Amino acid sequence: MAAGGATTFAVVLGNALEWYEVVVYGYLAAVIARLFFPAKDPGTSLLLTFASFGLSYLSRPLGALLLGLYADRFGRKTALQLSIWLMVGASAVIALTPTYQSIGLAAPVIVVVARLVQGFSAGGEFGTATAYLAEQDAARRGYLASWQFASQGLTALLATGTAAALTSFMTTEAIEAFGWRLPFLFGLLLYPVGIYIRAHAAETADFSAARERPERLSLAAHWRSLAIAIGLIVLGTVAVYTIIFLPSYAIRSLHLPAESGFLAGIVTGVLQLALVPVFGALSDRIGRTPAPIAAALVMLIGSWPALSWLNVAPSFERLFLLQALLGIAIAAYLGPMPALLAELFPVRARSAGLSLSYAVGVAVFGGIAPFVHAWLILETGDPAAPSFYLVAAAVISLVALLAARRTPTPVR
Repeated sequence: MAAGGATTFAVVLGNALEWYEVVVYGYLAAVIARLFFPAKDPGTSLLLTFASFGLSYLSRPLGALLLGLYADRFGRKTALQLSIWLMVGASAVIALTPTYQSIGLAAPVIVVVARLVQGFSAGGEFGTATAYLAEQDAARRGYLASWQFASQGLTALLATGTAAALTSFMTTEAIEAFGWRLPFLFGLLLYPVGIYIRAHAAETADFSAARERPERLSLAAHWRSLAIAIGLIVLGTVAVYTIIFLPSYAIRSLHLPAESGFLAGIVTGVLQLALVPVFGALSDRIGRTPAPIAAALVMLIGSWPALSWLNVAPSFERLFLLQALLGIAIAAYLGPMPALLAELFPVRARSAGLSLSYAVGVAVFGGIAPFVHAWLILETGDPAAPSFYLVAAAVISLVALLAARRTPTPVR
């Protein structure tokens, strides 16, 4: 992170904190299901929790559009400050809301509203943060922009680390009594750092130079770029949220200890943090699409055999190896992706274009991935059924990657 190091770090840390709050909810789904969405059938309770997880993604397109347009009009810096304050408020509500047993139906309603605010914030965060990173240095755009997803690797480490610590050192009773709140409170303690460094970050030179250009995001002018961007996002978001689903999958389908899913998930965060910038830098040399195409083919061909192999003899070792291989494939796919997405849009339409395409892609495909995986298992009785959704996502993104290869970079 040498070039633009201070400003890049400002975005990376704040971005990691924002996504931490979103991801940790998914990792604690089994506990939240019992406390906020009680039902006679545990499977139904978990489905309701994952439904609330996916529901928050419905507010992402609105946040993406409004905060993205705001960033393209007033600057990346002010939009990044606004999004982090929204996430702070929503996260505090989730951390402090009493359970269903204490206040009844109001509990899940409050949590769902807070999740909608989180979705609104995250919807604008992606495009603005990606645009900010991509506009630091055109010659190293692949490497610098890749820190968007590398920072989400830091998110995975924080989220899986805190969840693993809970399940390893606290009893189930203690976790349900108060322990589940600790990861959310931990995130709130770190937010002042992110708020401070974002307040002192500089605006990008690209935005400052293009400030007087009249172009704004338009469906008529940018529909092709938006369609390709959404298609590119599909596989990345489905794969990432499959990782979020795996701890619950390890407990319910593989009958492994809770800590097994969380500890194995840490390897994915490490690989994403370490390898995403490597593949991003590689894209500056060989182009944006070769590594993502190879990764998509691996997930297309290998998903079902890998999950079937895991279910033949479930064990921590097999789960660890599968997540390591999936982590490498995800890193190869995500590394070049922020720069590739940024280069689909001109500067004054970039933040809104990135935010909207990412929000729609995640809302339609990624946010519902844990729910779809759980539903597929219940409907088919096949514990390897989550692979069906990964395969479908790989097909869509391969088509988008081929289309992106034929799309010229717009005039800046």
